[in-house]
Amino acid sequence: MELFQLALTLVVIVIEIVSFIDAAIRPSRAYEAVSKQSKAFWLVILGVATAATLVGVVNVFGIFGIIGLIAALVYRLDVRPAIRELGRGY
Repeated sequence: MELFQLALTLVVIVIEIVSFIDAAIRPSRAYEAVSKQSKAFWLVILGVATAATLVGVVNVFGIFGIIGLIAALVYRLDVRPAIRELGRGY
């Protein structure tokens, strides 16, 4: 059971880190163009979630861990595809 929890924790950490890095490299104007909050908003949300998970302040299976994972998934499944649709020129 502990191995499963460790594996799941690592998956969550990877999702959060990749989401944060992706949000950081996208241009600010792209967020405004697709009306998906601001770049700063997503960097703060994803940064806090990632940092809290990495430091171990947040249990991945607790309410705050789940909220952090949901934020990362919303970014990956909603915001990122909308921004990528704009293309490289944006």
